[in-house]
Amino acid sequence: MTIDGFAAPPALVEHARRFHAEGGVPAVPRVAATVLLLRPSGAEFEVYLIRRVAAMTFGGMYAFPGGGVDRSDSQAHLDWAGPEPAAWGDRLGLAPDAAQAVVCAAAREIFEEAGVLLAGPDAATVVGDVSGDDWENARQDLEARRTGFADLLAGRRLTLRSDLLLPWSRWITPEFEPRRFDTYFFVALLPEGQRTRDVSGEADHTLWLRPADALTRATAGELTMLPPTMVTLAEVAAAGDLAGVARAAADRDAATPVTPRLDLPDDGEPRFVLG
Repeated sequence: MTIDGFAAPPALVEHARRFHAEGGVPAVPRVAATVLLLRPSGAEFEVYLIRRVAAMTFGGMYAFPGGGVDRSDSQAHLDWAGPEPAAWGDRLGLAPDAAQAVVCAAAREIFEEAGVLLAGPDAATVVGDVSGDDWENARQDLEARRTGFADLLAGRRLTLRSDLLLPWSRWITPEFEPRRFDTYFFVALLPEGQRTRDVSGEADHTLWLRPADALTRATAGELTMLPPTMVTLAEVAAAGDLAGVARAAADRDAATPVTPRLDLPDDGEPRFVLG
C-alpha cells in the first residue's frame, strides 16, 4: 500500500473484469457505521480489532466493530448528549434524521459487538462496568432485535453520549462488489471502567494492537484486512497519540466518500486508487 493506492488481489481483479465485461449493474450501497475503539497504552495507544467469522461478509478479515444501520436507528427517540442531529448532519453530509441513525448505529454496534456502551445517567457521565449478567442479557436482546437501542437506554434512564464519537471518514465499496456499503468511520475512546468483551457471534477472534503494529502484521500477511481498515489504521497512527487523534478528527472531512477505483492497465499491475 502506498500513497498512490494499493495492490488488488488477483481474484478481485478477475471479478471486476467479469463485472465490466458483462455490463453488471452496481448494487445500491447499504448505509453502515464502524468505530475505531481506542485505549491508552503507555505514551501510545491501541485499537480494538475483531476478525469476522468465515460465514459472514468479509469473513476472515480483521476489522473494527460495526454494521449496517437498522430501521430502528432512524426511528429512535432517546435522550441525547453532544451535537444535535442537525450538527451531525452537517459533519456527515446527511439530513438530521439520517445522521442520527448513523450515530445510533455506531453506538449500538460497539455495544453489540464489543460490550462497550457510550451512554450515561446524564450528559457528563458514562456508565462503568457493563459486563454483568444483567447487561449481557440486555445486549443479547438487542443483538437478537428483541428490543431496540432506544428502549434499552430508556429502560435504564441513560443518555446517549454522541459527543464520545468523533467522525473520521466515509468509504463506499467499489461498484463491482455484489454487496456494497456506504460506511461512516468514527473513533471513540474506551470509557473508563469499561472493558471490551468477545461477545458477538460475528467475530471469532479479537485483539488490541498499536495501529502501527497492526499494519506491520497485515503487511506481513499475519492479519488479513481490507484496504479501508489498513488506510484508516495508517491515518490514526500518523496522529501520534490520542490527543493527536482528537485534533485530527476535528478537521477531517467525514462527508465526502472515499471511493476506491480499480485501475486495470493494459500493461502493469492492477491497483486500487482512491477517489
